[in-house]
Amino acid sequence: MVSPPDCLQLLPQPLVNSSIPSVERPDLAGTPPAWPRWCQGPTGSGKTAWLIQQLVDWAGAATETSLTMGQRVLVLAANGDNRLRLSDRLAALPQANLPVATTTPTGFIQEEVTLFWPLLVPYLGPLPQFPLRLRPENEQELATYLWQSPLLEGRLQVEGWLPAQTVRRSLDFLQMAAAAAIPAEDLRVLLPEGMPPGFAAETTWRDLAEALVSWRDWCLQHSLLTYGVMTELYWRHLLPQPLYQEKLLARYGALGLDDLDEYPAVTAQWVQLFIDQQRPVAITWNPQGKVRLGVGADPDRLETLRSQCPVVETLPPSPDNLAFAWADTLVEWVSDPLAAPTPVPCLETIQTTSRGELLRRTAERIGTAIAAGQVAPSEVAIIGPGLDEIARYTLVEILSRQGLPVASLNDQRPLIHSPLVRALLTLATLVYPGLGPLTDPDGVAEMLVVLSQTPQAPEQGPWYETVQIDPVRAELLVDHCFEPRLSQPALLPVERFDRWDRLGHKATAAYSRLCQWIAQQQEQQQQRLIPGVVSFLDRAIQAFYGGGYHLPPDQLTALRELMETAQHYWSVEDRLRQRGNLTGEECAPGTSRPTALERFIRLLRQGTVTANPSPAESLDPTQRGITIATVFQYRLQRLRHRWHFWLDAGSPRWLTGTDNLFGFPLFLASYQGRPWRLEEIEAMHRDRLERILRDLLARASERVVLCHSDLAVSGQEQTGPLLTLVSAYPQVEET
Repeated sequence: MVSPPDCLQLLPQPLVNSSIPSVERPDLAGTPPAWPRWCQGPTGSGKTAWLIQQLVDWAGAATETSLTMGQRVLVLAANGDNRLRLSDRLAALPQANLPVATTTPTGFIQEEVTLFWPLLVPYLGPLPQFPLRLRPENEQELATYLWQSPLLEGRLQVEGWLPAQTVRRSLDFLQMAAAAAIPAEDLRVLLPEGMPPGFAAETTWRDLAEALVSWRDWCLQHSLLTYGVMTELYWRHLLPQPLYQEKLLARYGALGLDDLDEYPAVTAQWVQLFIDQQRPVAITWNPQGKVRLGVGADPDRLETLRSQCPVVETLPPSPDNLAFAWADTLVEWVSDPLAAPTPVPCLETIQTTSRGELLRRTAERIGTAIAAGQVAPSEVAIIGPGLDEIARYTLVEILSRQGLPVASLNDQRPLIHSPLVRALLTLATLVYPGLGPLTDPDGVAEMLVVLSQTPQAPEQGPWYETVQIDPVRAELLVDHCFEPRLSQPALLPVERFDRWDRLGHKATAAYSRLCQWIAQQQEQQQQRLIPGVVSFLDRAIQAFYGGGYHLPPDQLTALRELMETAQHYWSVEDRLRQRGNLTGEECAPGTSRPTALERFIRLLRQGTVTANPSPAESLDPTQRGITIATVFQYRLQRLRHRWHFWLDAGSPRWLTGTDNLFGFPLFLASYQGRPWRLEEIEAMHRDRLERILRDLLARASERVVLCHSDLAVSGQEQTGPLLTLVSAYPQVEET
């Protein structure tokens, strides 16, 4: 374990310093100051429009002293996609006198910590450097190596958890504690007293807490920032400083927060600063939201700010969605299955025995409705409590065969699922020495097929139809021309294959060009003419994928994410090398750490790094075709469609959910200093289900189709809370 630095101390400073002068801001039409302002209402009631109008009216009615030179209005959104949409709406306003900065809570904290890093230097190690953010995959890998000894000894092991799960969930504890403004040192008491019995002994939880404190201190010593570390730095050491408070208020004259119910509890601290200094603050709140409860948000803590708002507006529900007429009825019926059924014309069902048949029937029902002109592809959403890869693939395949565009929302598949990425990793094992154990014949055969494809313009047809080495020829080449060696696997000349004439001219030429390219890279690598692995990957993409410009969007995004991951990975490596590197002795006595490239390849092959297709496509999924999303993803993105297809309507996941982080109740304001009781968890599940039903119905304007199969993927019978709805409404007849 790394001992914490002596300089890291919690300073008992007040949040708001009395030396900062309170600035009186003019309000609307000469009325008395009435800030902060709070607006709440159900989904679709116009809260975001209210927020924008409040800021515009304030800026328009105020005198020229309302915003000093260089000041802006700080507007926060729950996540990045919502921030972009909110920013577009603000940019489209005709008023030019409203300078606005939009961000998210996490983005705000990261920007402030980076901008005011010199103020944090006293709380860092002896040689602080400019901060470098750790991505989750780097965080997981480095923590695993630092904790390797106690993990192997079992001191950090929780029964039933794999070592990777232990590391990930422990790091989540640190992140949730920071988001809740709880010092990391308090985990030594919080985890043993709050964890249910049966998982691990109290000593194990205390050891995990000690490991997390040591991990945080190690990150600070190397100026490496995870989300948890930077959040704790912000609320614990930066925000209490009078100089920072003065600069923050000088930069931002007003504050707007959209969907505050999705924010972490730490947000209340800088909101309180603006309130205490009598700055205009406008807040929107969705009682049916709280999507991020369980993954870092604490709505109960933030809702306490409403008591300080002299203006509280409640917007009526919009009549343009299904929730307006039917939400109360359906929620009552789900809560009380014995209640008398009420005909709901907007509901119908698709019921099958097996899930495979359900996926087919659902896709065919969508295709039939679109062909009949009842609905457009962009007006349809398929939503489920948990969508596995098989379900996504099956739906996309069937719908695509019908010529229908499909947008799989946030389909973050591991990078290693992309054959283009796998081929590049295999190519690296043939160029760089010492990677023989990572090379296998099947991977080399796949590489030959993938790298022999010639990219071409879209009007000439799909790029993958130009393959020059087919799988059969690739297997022949591997059988006769691939020499596996631990030190340096090699592709031998094609003449080593006695019947190489059977390969054909195209395959032979493509193989020879590949061998020649590998030999050139090996020579340049030995002469240190290649700056690094990132440059090598870029060369390979340019040479074999034509720069990626003619690739499908998902493959192009995978290559972009690969390059971004590699660049960040070696930035961290350079930082550790400058500070003495992470040696084998820090990991386990008598062992040495593998090379950076070997660790990078293993990291990707574990599926830790994922790619999100959205950077290569439209930001608005409704403009890309039929939307496929989980309930969590759909609600988080604030989407709306005419037709909903609720997949796996009989699944118990509608009640229990799958997105909560382990142990999240310990970090809520409602935590009572003991393990949560079963009845409390059940009440939380019921409240969550009601919010989901009301929220989803408010996001559908015409029809909801409940898609149910008697058997789940595992073959077990479905017994979820929506079965009462499924059994009560007519089934769509199969055509």
